[in-house]
Amino acid sequence: MAKYRSERIKQQILREVNDILLKEVKDPRVQNITLTDVEITGDLQIATLYYSSLNELASERESVQKGLDKATGLIRSELGSRLSLYRTPEVIFKRDESIDYGNKIEELIRQVKNEDLE
Repeated sequence: MAKYRSERIKQQILREVNDILLKEVKDPRVQNITLTDVEITGDLQIATLYYSSLNELASERESVQKGLDKATGLIRSELGSRLSLYRTPEVIFKRDESIDYGNKIEELIRQVKNEDLE
């Protein structure tokens, strides 16, 4: 039963934070990001949100992270007003590395395929 509740809360947090980023946060650094996943602790105190962006440069990725870190207070307060929880979870943003990993694997497969054709 508790797992079902935490899954519902994860989905609700994902939906609400996407909406907050789209409508409330005006920082241009965080305009083109996509939230991919949410992990929440068992006691619902910490929510880790994973995001991806199309930025290739490390400086742009760092800029996105700084923008999200700066907007964390606004996001948490908005989330608190939208969720019906006893305590609003702390919000932590982390870059989702799985997309980069998938691109790397795809490139390796493409290289092997090109070598087989030669």
